[in-house]
Amino acid sequence: MIKDKKTYLQIHPEDNVLVALQDLPKGTLIEWKNNNFHLLQDVAAKHKFTISPLSQDAEVYMYGVLVGKVNCALETGALISTENLRHAADDFKLSKRRTDWIKPDVSSFLAKTFNGFHRSNGSVGTANYWLVIPLVFCENRNVLTLKTAFEEKLGYKVRANDYTTEVDELIRLYQSGADINQIIAQDLSSSATRASDHRLFENVDGIKFLNHEMGCGGTRMDSDALCGLLAGYITHPNVAGATILSLGCQHAQASILEAEIAKRDSKCDKPLYIFEQQKEGTEKELMQKAVKATFAGMMEANKCIRQPATLDKLCIGLECGGSDGFSGISANPALGYLSDILVTLGGSVILAEFPELCGVEQELSDRCVDEETADKFMELMRVYNAKAEADGSGFYMNPSPGNIRDGLITDAIKSAGAAKKGGTSPVTAVIDYPELANKPGLNLLCTPGNDVESTTAEVAAGANIVLFTTGLGTPTGNPITPVIKLSTNTKTFEKMPDIIDINCGTIIEGEESIQEAAHRILDYVIEVASGTVVPKAVLLGQDDFIPWRRGVSL
Repeated sequence: MIKDKKTYLQIHPEDNVLVALQDLPKGTLIEWKNNNFHLLQDVAAKHKFTISPLSQDAEVYMYGVLVGKVNCALETGALISTENLRHAADDFKLSKRRTDWIKPDVSSFLAKTFNGFHRSNGSVGTANYWLVIPLVFCENRNVLTLKTAFEEKLGYKVRANDYTTEVDELIRLYQSGADINQIIAQDLSSSATRASDHRLFENVDGIKFLNHEMGCGGTRMDSDALCGLLAGYITHPNVAGATILSLGCQHAQASILEAEIAKRDSKCDKPLYIFEQQKEGTEKELMQKAVKATFAGMMEANKCIRQPATLDKLCIGLECGGSDGFSGISANPALGYLSDILVTLGGSVILAEFPELCGVEQELSDRCVDEETADKFMELMRVYNAKAEADGSGFYMNPSPGNIRDGLITDAIKSAGAAKKGGTSPVTAVIDYPELANKPGLNLLCTPGNDVESTTAEVAAGANIVLFTTGLGTPTGNPITPVIKLSTNTKTFEKMPDIIDINCGTIIEGEESIQEAAHRILDYVIEVASGTVVPKAVLLGQDDFIPWRRGVSL
């Protein structure tokens, strides 16, 4: 727990490197236990340096786990970099269950509730949306036509990305004879971020259109998985009903979708309208039927109103993207403590992004409630990594250039910090994509590390709120589940206030503890779940939706 201003930090007592909390110039005196030394190079904030001499191939530990081996001998005070460190992680195997944990004090949250949309199956939504979904990419144009017809007329068109006023100004300049240099130099006033002024259906948060590039032409496994993913969205507590457009001849058949819906909710009573273009005949006949059914469905959805619900009805997806060297010591541990609070209250959390669990497999498998669950997790990790290796892109290639620039120079370093989002509670279930997370507690969901693919999958698994940590900044959102963005550092928060909701840089600066930040975040989550606060991703209409092709995607 960081409660005072420090310039460097040892994350775990077994670590043999320190993390710079601010830029440290060459020659800086490091006072570490009984061993004072000077830095041999400039060390930028978020990067690491040695606290003792390391021989060639010596192991480097962070978060108490192996994160790499050095390529050459290093002196005390040396900067750790991609040139002198390579990825390495401990092997893992079935071992003794380690499910004992210290539950956090949840007394301040026991009486709290959120106002949500109660569904007949007992789940509770944090929002109320109508969906329009193509079963195959051939129907994307028709879905976009419905979007044009409905979105603005019903009051759901987001104006945040509407730069028509700016274009009008440039047209005026062009027509008055302005040259290219004058156009480029023109100071354009930004249009205000706002939604449409009036919603026809006051209790419906929006109508969302889930276009994609799948459904046919790929493997049957991918088209079946697409149907499972779409079924997860249709049965999601944040969804009131759906309009489905099918061509008719594609792999992703309506019958497969209906079977997947039944798997997730055998008594699903939501309005569901399926139209097949090859049966309907003309496009006009298809679209007129779809328009009428969609409007009627939204009339029905509007009958649902927010009512109080206990916090155990929350299912929180845990996500990170644009991670940096502070992710694992500020925002991610704060989400970990929040996760433990919610699990103690009887709620659910979903930890995904399996490539970003490389190096912490042993800890997570040991935390699984039984050997069957542990075996499933380890098998999914091995099969996924083997497939990636076969295609020349193993988990060790997961860190992005941005990650590396900000100190996450091996996958194991990135993973050890990313796993902190899952807290310390036992793993109650391991879920393969695109299955449903239907057990209280910590659920591990097999997804890629790709931000949008993983968030898309977490929502299909049942997440009715997503908490998304970022060090470098990302606008990622989701069509039906509010995505709350948390910055790992104050600099990014202040630089990108239009896309980030919460600053966790306060932890790095010693202004609050991890536990205090977790309480602050959970209070914010309750407001978002109740619809009284709208996250930036929702205000921006950031409706990112990418189904995972089960081939390699890290």
